[in-house]
Amino acid sequence: MDESGWKRSAKAWIADMGENGDFGRQHVLDKVMAERLSGLVRGTALDVGCGEGRFCRILRGQGFETVGLDPTEELLDAARARDPGGVYVEGRAEALVFADASFDLVVSYLSLIDIEDAQTAIAEMVRVLKPGGTLLVANLASFKTAAVHDGWQRDMLGHLTHFAMDRYLETRSSRESWRGISIRNWHRPLNDYMRWFLTSGLILTHFDEPAATGGDPAKAERYNRAPWYVIMEWRKPS
Repeated sequence: MDESGWKRSAKAWIADMGENGDFGRQHVLDKVMAERLSGLVRGTALDVGCGEGRFCRILRGQGFETVGLDPTEELLDAARARDPGGVYVEGRAEALVFADASFDLVVSYLSLIDIEDAQTAIAEMVRVLKPGGTLLVANLASFKTAAVHDGWQRDMLGHLTHFAMDRYLETRSSRESWRGISIRNWHRPLNDYMRWFLTSGLILTHFDEPAATGGDPAKAERYNRAPWYVIMEWRKPS
């Protein structure tokens, strides 16, 4: 049973992402994520929740020996078709099929919100990370996932007035649907994520709430009026 919705949504997701990703990836996250990669020693990398493989291709282009992992075979098929030389493995973040200390870099690029047992997934990412290695995370901001409906409140003329959220401290899932895609996302307060990373023994080396740069100015304004994403870089002690 496809409770997550990813199997049913795979075709629409692939079409929606294209080669360059959506607005948030193109104009908010990619540049900042690439800057974080530029400061790392090249080595082995695991992209957890790689989807159609877009960020795996970026990692390989940056000189990393990359493995992409995803539970949805339809997305992996697209990744393999676009990147025949890449390595793509079907599997779940909560039970990674790799030995301890296998990777210099583990990436979770907007995948934690899709995982029901994110605490176990984080522990697994830490397990397969080499001592001294880096866990690089991009995630939807918890303010965004706690939004009331789409978050934006409007006046009688339809102008945006403010962004509303509710039940911030309550962990829950919701069905998010757009352009033929319908998937299950999880809201958790930032406290939960920080506690799980810290109790795994990781050291936080970078934190950012990146702003949109470029793209449609009206879209960029909406992204910049409320925190949309967080980027965290964690190091596993040697």
